[in-house]
Amino acid sequence: MFDYNARHIIEALRSGVPSREVGEYFSESRPGMRSRIEGRLNAAREGNKSGGMIFTGRYGEGKTHMLHTAFNLALENHMVVSMVSLGKETPIDKPWELYRRLMANTWLPGAGQPGFREKIEEMTSGSSLATEMSAYAATELETNRLYFLLQAMTRTQDEEERALFMADLEGDFVSPQLIKKSYRRINGKVAKFNETFSKTRHWADYYFFMSHFFRRAGYDGWAILLDEAELIGRMGKKTRLKSCLRIGDFLKPDPRLENTAVFLAFSASYQEDVIEKRKEFQNALELYGEGTEEEKTATAVLNAILNAPELSPLSRDEVIQVLRDIEQFHALAYDWHPDIPAEEIYRATEAGGYLLRTKLRGAIELLDQLYQYGEVGNIRIGRLDDESLEEELPDLPEEEPES
Repeated sequence: MFDYNARHIIEALRSGVPSREVGEYFSESRPGMRSRIEGRLNAAREGNKSGGMIFTGRYGEGKTHMLHTAFNLALENHMVVSMVSLGKETPIDKPWELYRRLMANTWLPGAGQPGFREKIEEMTSGSSLATEMSAYAATELETNRLYFLLQAMTRTQDEEERALFMADLEGDFVSPQLIKKSYRRINGKVAKFNETFSKTRHWADYYFFMSHFFRRAGYDGWAILLDEAELIGRMGKKTRLKSCLRIGDFLKPDPRLENTAVFLAFSASYQEDVIEKRKEFQNALELYGEGTEEEKTATAVLNAILNAPELSPLSRDEVIQVLRDIEQFHALAYDWHPDIPAEEIYRATEAGGYLLRTKLRGAIELLDQLYQYGEVGNIRIGRLDDESLEEELPDLPEEEPES
């Protein structure tokens, strides 16, 4: 009888698509990075020392798998987890857009699917959670928009209206007119905003609010995982530097971001292809002016990327141990007993290239052939990858229109 979980892991490795299960089983080969991640999570969870961590790695060496390791560790420590890949649809330079995507990809401990609306629904009129969150929203944020939104959401009898307000907390912002109209109808009073809410200026209110909400809802913190951060390098100069400023907001956040750990995975090529080739330090000086807060933050983030811990390629012995694990999973997945030493699998895949990803896929192809035919032909998987150790970033214009 085959093992479903083992088959899922083999299929994930075969396709090259990282998964939480793969991250869980193969993180032992990176004990140093795993320890760093655990330390960052524990600092946020136990000491409320919110902050971020950048790590780098070459293409195909397991950056996304390591983020999935962080995903599993956070859930095991009763933390809420949000994970996305950065890109055009999830731009970190527009953190209000990033927020919406993060909320759509948020997992609660023990949940089988992403989503946290069930927790929002616990904020009913008169509940202790609603009372506490309303008091927080009225006093701790830049604007009092969320206070009036909560007052309207928890008291309205209109289910469609309530759904719109809950969607607002998930990043689909409703108009201030709807909040005012609902609040006045329910309370007989005028909602007096202390400042006109602007998502471009006040986006952090939602991050602060949600980090407090997760804690008050009974969780031990919030882990935000941002993959493929090197795609920032595909943007123009102003957007790249604006992205650095926003990364700075996560690395050393406002104290109102509670019990939150942020992890960003960059390609190791970002240093040469972007920071050095495009002269990012000089760009920051020219764009923001020497000594300004923006220039200091951008420079600090660029240095953080340069000095970030790197996922070094595994040694021969470490790769062989991973191949032993794959052999065991393949045996469980297809209910058979491979009779081939891991060292022989390593030698058979060695000619396929340097990338860990390529070696793993080559090993699975070899085991597939043994399972199906009882013998092994040519391993060709390495050629399919057109292997390169780095991710190339295109040369783009250095100027772009302001969005």
